[in-house]
Amino acid sequence: MALPLALSGQDLIGQARTGTGKTLAFGIAMLQSIGKPRKNRKKPRGLVVVPTRELAVQVSEDLVTAAGKLGSRVLTVYGGRAYEPQVEALKAGVDVIVGTPGRLLDLVKQKHLDLSQVTALVLDEADRMLDLGFLPDIERIFKLIPEQRQTMLFSATMPGEIVGLSRKYLNRPTHVRAEHDSGEGETTPQVRQIVWRAHRMDKIEIVARLLQAEGRGLTMVFCETKRACDMVAEQLDTRGFAVAAVHGDLGQGQREQALRAFRNGKIDVLVATDVAARGIDIDDVTHVVNYDCPTDDKTYVHRIGRTGRAGRTGISVTFVEWEELTRWKMINQMLGLDFAEPEETYSTSAHVYTELNIPEGTKGVLPHAARSRAGLSAERIEDLGETGRSRTRGRRRDEREERPPAARTPRQRRRTRGGKLTQEGAAPVETLEVEPVDSHSRPNEETPAIITTDEVARATAEPRRRTRRSVVQDEPVAQDTPVAAAPPQDTAVAEAPVQEAPATRATSRTTGRATSRSATRTAPVETREAELVTPPVAQPVAERPVAAAVPEPSFLSTPPPPAGKEPERIIPPSPFAVIFQSPDLATDDDDIAPSAATERKQQRRQARGNGGNRRRAG
Repeated sequence: MALPLALSGQDLIGQARTGTGKTLAFGIAMLQSIGKPRKNRKKPRGLVVVPTRELAVQVSEDLVTAAGKLGSRVLTVYGGRAYEPQVEALKAGVDVIVGTPGRLLDLVKQKHLDLSQVTALVLDEADRMLDLGFLPDIERIFKLIPEQRQTMLFSATMPGEIVGLSRKYLNRPTHVRAEHDSGEGETTPQVRQIVWRAHRMDKIEIVARLLQAEGRGLTMVFCETKRACDMVAEQLDTRGFAVAAVHGDLGQGQREQALRAFRNGKIDVLVATDVAARGIDIDDVTHVVNYDCPTDDKTYVHRIGRTGRAGRTGISVTFVEWEELTRWKMINQMLGLDFAEPEETYSTSAHVYTELNIPEGTKGVLPHAARSRAGLSAERIEDLGETGRSRTRGRRRDEREERPPAARTPRQRRRTRGGKLTQEGAAPVETLEVEPVDSHSRPNEETPAIITTDEVARATAEPRRRTRRSVVQDEPVAQDTPVAAAPPQDTAVAEAPVQEAPATRATSRTTGRATSRSATRTAPVETREAELVTPPVAQPVAERPVAAAVPEPSFLSTPPPPAGKEPERIIPPSPFAVIFQSPDLATDDDDIAPSAATERKQQRRQARGNGGNRRRAG
């Protein structure tokens, strides 16, 4: 009906159900009026404005198919892609441009696009553009196009705003309606509609069983918000279904990847917001699920119109929660449906299996034998040179990488019994090496501490006793040990013989403790240079007094810890006695603060004095 009027060059408003071929109705007329492309004509002659990116891609594909014999140059322009390829195509020359309002105005502002020679303008899904707030952009586009043009508006629903827009910018338009007399926005009769009242926590279980119905093809699930869209897609992916999500927070490459995988059959479930509810034409869509109740009657009509297209049949299932009953009753009244009181339904209800032809005993998880789809990862994602901020989403089941568990390093444990290592956990005994010191070669240097072989033998052979402080102590040295006479100060210190006891050594910073967890394991002996303490006057051994029962400290012994002094306890004489008293910070030079009465007397005296002075002055 609209094609003869469009070919004649008249302005018109086309209204028809979804899936009736509105794209070819204006596309054929536009391509016919433009004619074959010419080399000297690079500016576009036709312009199609659409609300969403997915719809722009689909309209461009339909126009390219229709212009196969003419060879018309069709360019798709929308956001989310790089500017450079679109600018290069505009420089080479185009005949028809299909794009979204935002990117069109950006290219015009950058002076890459000139709309001064456009003779045909089409607004596809015009009501959706008004809902998205594109009215100011559309008015700017109208001002950039010559007044002598053909303007066509096409949509499945035609609200009053579109009529007002047509009166302002269209020249005596003809309104063509391919509808019955029952009313505006009537739904497609090929779609069998089912409306159930379901609980929010049980809807995902019903959807999982619906997806296992006999004869089910591709399925679209519509959600109200982006977060709900991601949640439903993740839940279905966990249950084993090949699913992908499409919404505004995803990058353009990810959105096109999901739609290509859905068209090619690599996934069979597409969870989307209302960005995919307008004009998307995909074959073999048998089921449409309104996971969230639509906001109005127009949204409901466009959603269920994704199935039952071009004479095919389909099934639509709508879930209505208890708090959404009022909204649904308004939609039901506007469209004249028979679902004013939806039936209360759960995943275990018997009518779910009978109405959707679901086999008995079906559960909410897809069996492994039925998981034959390749999945979203099988579809390659294109590098579109996306602009704007980077957008990410959760990885699907087939994209997750299983990380191997981290290898644990085995702990080395030693078995002990009574503080001593057993044969299994015995550690090798470290031997101490003593380097001989040549006093004649280095006479002016200090001689390091010399360890006798007896001390080394006792340290390596004799077992140590464990004390409370975990300190290894040596036995006291005998009292009758001969003490070697100290050499003179002006001569070099000679090496002590092995039989004699070593000279008295000064205590170093490190106390030489041999702390260990076992009795037989000894700590490595550090050979450090220490100063030899020589007495000022050498005394004979016989004249020296012998200390009774005072053992001489050995090299490997530990000095006894100092006796702790217990602090004195302060016991007050009475629990009410004052223990602390704040100090008096006042001094003799401080003046005593006057009282209030004294200040008042001074003020009276000053007032009298001032009055007397005034009388004398007068």
